Amino acid sequence: QVQLVESGGGLVQAGGSLRLSCVASGRTFSMSAMGWFRQAPGKERETVAASAWSGDSTYYADSVKGRFTISRDSAKNTMYLQMNSLKPEDTAVYYCAARALPGFRTHVYEYAYWGRGTQVTVSS
Repeated sequence: QVQLVESGGGLVQAGGSLRLSCVASGRTFSMSAMGWFRQAPGKERETVAASAWSGDSTYYADSVKGRFTISRDSAKNTMYLQMNSLKPEDTAVYYCAARALPGFRTHVYEYAYWGRGTQVTVSS
């Protein structure tokens, strides 16, 4: 099993920045990818960004490309999501998730382990 704990959410003004962190523990050697996902009220959970643990593949949703950056510190089993130029429409609960099967995938259903989420609210 892999355990994930997100942190870094909060309230920020439009145009501001936040950095989310996700610390993984447990059977972290099995992770092939980690991703960030978000869910706003009344909407489906969507993929924001994902990265192969090897670092050879990344994905960004069109809505965040150029503003968000996914990164990792493999020595610390930690993944980050740097969010710049935040917009009110970025308001959502953000989740960190890990994939344990081989291969890089980006769909929500491809990720087996999930954190409990952290709220990001962007005011206008």
